[in-house]
Amino acid sequence: MPDPLISLIIAALLTIVSVWVFRPESGVFWRWQRARKTTARVLREDALKHIHQNEIHNRRATVKSIAGALNVSVDAVADLLEQLEDSDLLQVEGDSFRLTPVGRDYALQIIRAHRLWERYLADATGYEEEEWHGQAEQYEHMLSPDEARRLSAQLGNPTHDPHGDPIPTAEGEMVYRERVALPDLTVDKPARITHLEDEPEAVYAQLVAEGLHVGMVVRMVEASSRRIRFWAGGDEHTLAPLIAVNVGVEPLPDEVREQEHLGETLTSLTPGESGQVLSISPRIRGAERRRLMDLGILPGTVIESELSSPSGDPVGYRVRGAVIALRSAQANQINITRINN
Repeated sequence: MPDPLISLIIAALLTIVSVWVFRPESGVFWRWQRARKTTARVLREDALKHIHQNEIHNRRATVKSIAGALNVSVDAVADLLEQLEDSDLLQVEGDSFRLTPVGRDYALQIIRAHRLWERYLADATGYEEEEWHGQAEQYEHMLSPDEARRLSAQLGNPTHDPHGDPIPTAEGEMVYRERVALPDLTVDKPARITHLEDEPEAVYAQLVAEGLHVGMVVRMVEASSRRIRFWAGGDEHTLAPLIAVNVGVEPLPDEVREQEHLGETLTSLTPGESGQVLSISPRIRGAERRRLMDLGILPGTVIESELSSPSGDPVGYRVRGAVIALRSAQANQINITRINN
């Protein structure tokens, strides 16, 4: 006969395992079930978003394009499209499909959550620009419409995300800015950047590395099939046409060009020299921008270069009677007009 003690131990272990696996709400089985449902919902929402983005750009989404965007098999997409059709989110006719009004509203909710979260990351956190999109890709599926409404109010109900894409309102309305691709800008014509394409990531990383940002004034120097040369932020930039086409600009009146060279950067001062702050570059955002403003670095403030560290970075600046240290990367984003002592 089996040893009663061993039988009792086995029974106890089985009970513990059963509780661990099947305990309501917190059991492994139920957590797995919720994860499956969440994953399926995320795939549906990503598919709706992909189809919508293709529709507004007058492109035709395909089974292969969805599979590539979602990183799943073609068979999985076929099942997914069937689910969307059964839920009245998609209308399928042969090998073509389009969103129903309900499906379009659902897609706009996800796009709204994504772009609001990017705005939040840009304005209220210390995340780097290259991280905004990836973070928003995750949180867009977690924000309910009510949470998105509260976040929008907290941010001042912005109309565009930090890349210049329109943020849908709760009713699905969007404000589109007029823009042309940078390579189509007339030579010697000033313009303002209104959009930077944030996908694919490699392209966006190159635009960020060039120091480009929405709101920056540019002036075309040369546009050819080999290269696009333009002036922006006090420097000349060169991009391949395939990269430059991801920059959207709004042409400006010719007199705006006078503003291109308005002021210098704080790094131009040598110890003992002073300058008056004109502006802080839009590239300084969130907590870092608030810190600079809290230190008194505001338009009109006089700043004196006080001393330089042995390595030359950071540099000590006197601001309103106090000496603060700024890295060259920060000081280079503060525009000043030099004061002749």
